[in-house]
Amino acid sequence: MTTTLRPSGPLQQSTGGARSRPYEIRVNSRRVGALLLASDTPFGPTVAEIRDLAVEEPDRRRGRATVAALAAEEVLRGWGCRRVRVSVPADSPGGLRLAGALGYAEYSRNMAKELPAEPPALSAGVTGRAMTDDEYAAWLAEARESYARGWVDRGMSREAALAKSRADHAAQLPQGPATPGVSLAVLEAAGVSVGTVWTSARGEGSYVFDVAVAEEYRGRGHGRDLMRLAERTALAAGHRVLALHVFSDNTPALRLYESLGYRTTDFNYAKDLI
Repeated sequence: MTTTLRPSGPLQQSTGGARSRPYEIRVNSRRVGALLLASDTPFGPTVAEIRDLAVEEPDRRRGRATVAALAAEEVLRGWGCRRVRVSVPADSPGGLRLAGALGYAEYSRNMAKELPAEPPALSAGVTGRAMTDDEYAAWLAEARESYARGWVDRGMSREAALAKSRADHAAQLPQGPATPGVSLAVLEAAGVSVGTVWTSARGEGSYVFDVAVAEEYRGRGHGRDLMRLAERTALAAGHRVLALHVFSDNTPALRLYESLGYRTTDFNYAKDLI
């Protein structure tokens, strides 16, 4: 029996060259699963994603997903794509094995923590407070630059990275510190500002968009207190889940989150198309 992909909807294409199209996974004429291909990632039309790949239970463990993923890569080569990304739930051992077998490399993780009922205590001499309007202006300039640098380091052009940074910050902070559901907090140690954390409501939980310790105060445990401050903020908003995203090569941050009880919910992988 032959496993193939069959389009299940029209090809959507933007003026900038981004494309997307849903496909059915078929064994001969029988539908056994589905996936979506999209090249509308922040990196432009040459980078694509395979999304929502799923094979129905009776046809699992027969190599259907492997053949479908390889066929999807061929479609993306035809679109002119040079890199493909996938996100795999941490509780999908089959999906994780498939990503490894097909040569995908992990580049980041989504993590989350179920918060205890009682807010965590901050270290002695450490306090948190709301960011002032004057502090916000300086923070925003640095946050935009830092965010853009992160994308440049991962292959995006500086022009595109700066544009994405401006757009993303504008979308998430349309009213600055007054944006509903947003908390921009400053951590002080012995009365000195040592770091900042940006937490926002997302769905039924809270999300850490940015956490930063001033360079001259790193290595003193302030990152841990900033995360505790974020957890206190989430609990005060009535949320019991706090989520975040971390790049896999940021080993210190990854170790910190794991030590605080954050668990990986999704592994994000990428592969160059040769």
